[in-house]
Amino acid sequence: MGPGALLVCCISALQLCSQALSWPKMDPTMTDGARALNPWRFRQAEAGGMKRMKRAWVIPPISVSENNKKIPLLLVQIKSDKQKLGSVIYSIKGPGVDEEPRGIFTINTTTGAIYLNAMLDREVHDRFKLRAFAVDLDGELLEDPTDLEIVVVDQNDNRPVFTKTNITGHVLEGSTPGTYVTKAEATDADDPETDNGALRYSIIEQGTPQMFSIDKDTGVIRTVQVGLDREVVRMYNLTIQVADMSGDGLTNTATAVIYVGDINDNPPEFTQEKFSMEVMEQTVGIDIGRVAVQDKDLHGSSNWLARYTILRSSDQRGAFAIRTDPETNDGILSVVKPLDHEAQEQVELTIMVQNVNELSRSAPKTSRARAVALVKVRDMNEPPFFRENPKVVSLKEGTISGSEITTYTATDPDIRQHQTLSYKIEQDPEEWLTVDPSTGTIHTRKEIDRESPFFQGGWYKALIIASDNADPPRTATGTLSIQISEENDSPPYMFPLVGLVCSIPRKDSGVLISATDQDLPPQAEPFHFQLDSAAPELMQNWTITPVNGTHAVLQLLKEMEEGLYVLPVRASDSGEPQLTQVQLLNVTVCDCDSAGSCKPGAAAIFIAGTGISFGALMIILASILLLLLVILFLVIVERYRRGSAHKGLLSDSEDDIRDNVFNYDEQGGGEEDQDAYDINQLRNPNKLLPPPSPRGKQPIRKDAPYNYGTPQYPRKPLGGPSDIEDFINDGLDVADNDPSVPPYDTALIYDYEGEGSVAGTLSSILSSTSDDDQEYDYLNDWGPRFKRLADMYGQP
Repeated sequence: MGPGALLVCCISALQLCSQALSWPKMDPTMTDGARALNPWRFRQAEAGGMKRMKRAWVIPPISVSENNKKIPLLLVQIKSDKQKLGSVIYSIKGPGVDEEPRGIFTINTTTGAIYLNAMLDREVHDRFKLRAFAVDLDGELLEDPTDLEIVVVDQNDNRPVFTKTNITGHVLEGSTPGTYVTKAEATDADDPETDNGALRYSIIEQGTPQMFSIDKDTGVIRTVQVGLDREVVRMYNLTIQVADMSGDGLTNTATAVIYVGDINDNPPEFTQEKFSMEVMEQTVGIDIGRVAVQDKDLHGSSNWLARYTILRSSDQRGAFAIRTDPETNDGILSVVKPLDHEAQEQVELTIMVQNVNELSRSAPKTSRARAVALVKVRDMNEPPFFRENPKVVSLKEGTISGSEITTYTATDPDIRQHQTLSYKIEQDPEEWLTVDPSTGTIHTRKEIDRESPFFQGGWYKALIIASDNADPPRTATGTLSIQISEENDSPPYMFPLVGLVCSIPRKDSGVLISATDQDLPPQAEPFHFQLDSAAPELMQNWTITPVNGTHAVLQLLKEMEEGLYVLPVRASDSGEPQLTQVQLLNVTVCDCDSAGSCKPGAAAIFIAGTGISFGALMIILASILLLLLVILFLVIVERYRRGSAHKGLLSDSEDDIRDNVFNYDEQGGGEEDQDAYDINQLRNPNKLLPPPSPRGKQPIRKDAPYNYGTPQYPRKPLGGPSDIEDFINDGLDVADNDPSVPPYDTALIYDYEGEGSVAGTLSSILSSTSDDDQEYDYLNDWGPRFKRLADMYGQP
């Protein structure tokens, strides 16, 4: 503080620090017991004597009780000793004055008295920090600003409040004393540092017996004694109280609900010792009955849920199963394998029950954890059955009609009903079989043909139906599989019949031989190869080693000279009776190189010896000869047909060998040639129309002479001509009677292109305008087929 320190007044002397302050004499101008504080002045000895020091202020907090109704209330007065009264202006600033909450505190600007103008609430504002100022009339500071702290003193004006009005706790039945259950918690808005905020908890109501206690300071609820049993009391309601002032002040209450949890302390028990049920024989996958149990534990929990086990059964096949119904806890008994009334009329089952969870050690023992289920098996008409299905039968090839094949019978399981079985054929694609309806004996209706398309994989299958005489009848289907056993009527044929071996015996040198057989197994392979016993001397030099059931290797035993050797080899099959065939094997013994191959010099020997047998050669020659004869016959027939078809078309003479009319493909012509004669009329004489009469004047050939008469040559009588013959003869008449046609040219002009044709005309025709340059001697070189033509048109 400065040399002119402020004077601070306080209301209550008990709230001042008497050790640090010295109170001055009371100012008679102050009212309501307010006091003015004079500053302490300290002096310190120095070399020059006593010296006045700067005054120091110790201002304790100013306390005021909340909820004070004496308003306005003088709290304190501040005074500056620098000037006289009336020449100093006092002011305060801070919360409660010029800051929110405004207007709580005010100051007398002349006297410096500070007043409380409103009731205080410590739970809202527990203290206020203000700053006091002293200035002269000119506004100059007389003192340094002074801090004032006003503390609001608490009163017990708030009840304690529980954080949860409904407290929930859980504890297992059978818990030991002291087991934690739950905790009650409360708060108090009053000052926790005073008794106003000191809380205490208690249980004011819980019924009997008293099973729980509460810690008065912490609010923890625990069990206090044994005997919690959910099956007796499932829930406890407790009334909890909390009070401040260490239990003597304001109070509040809450409700605590404590649930007793379940443990598996009750075993499941069957409601009765025996259960009776019925089931129809041969039924599978159905429920036949229930076994009931009771359990006092919590419904739907694992402590309540039952698990069933079939301990013993008079049916040893495991035909029954049991499962739990989760809704009722019953055991549902079902059949998983068919039962047979004839084998067992009643089945006795021993069933045990227990919980899914393990039973508690405190649980009592029970004698009702087992029960007996008696299942009566009812009889029904069961279908017959074939014990052997399919039934395999083997027949010899060529079995005649009426032969007995087998007896195929079924068995009726209903032995106590004494039913009769009858038989019929359900499927027989070739209708080869008949069956006796009473005995089931099967005969052949006709000879069985192995070539039938219904033989699949060597088997023929037929279906036999067996029926009982019940109403309605029950049936069974049996499969009869017939196999045709092959007769061994073909010997094996060995191949190849030629081979090469090295002259010096080697392991990798030999002739691999095999065989084929027209018969089928088991009348064919495995084949057996050996040298013919008729030539025992061969066995000294040769040996045959089997490779598998179809192949063997021919090898040398010792060194032999090079050359061709013919070895008789016997090939036998495995049929009954065994068939054997001896064939000649042409083996060339040659000099081999290091790789085991014959040297080039030995190839000629092998080639010379690789001929075919005489029989095969004769067959080939006969086939070739027969083919040549057939070709020759066809040529003769065709020649005769052509000769008879064209004979007499142009002449009566037998030596008329003029050529036939051939079918040439039309290649088209110019634009004006599209209406030419349809050559198809020649190809189908039956549709030939009568020949048209000559069409006016024919085109004039520029190279044709006009002084030759129309030649006359023999004509065949018109009796019975063919259409094509008439057509040709009519065409010849038209050409012969045409005065514009020269005698040496009888060809009709079908390809005349006309004048101005884009395609032009034949250059050979237009190459000359006179007959002087025509040369007909070349006709003599055309042979006898054109000799008659040369005689007809040649120069006389």
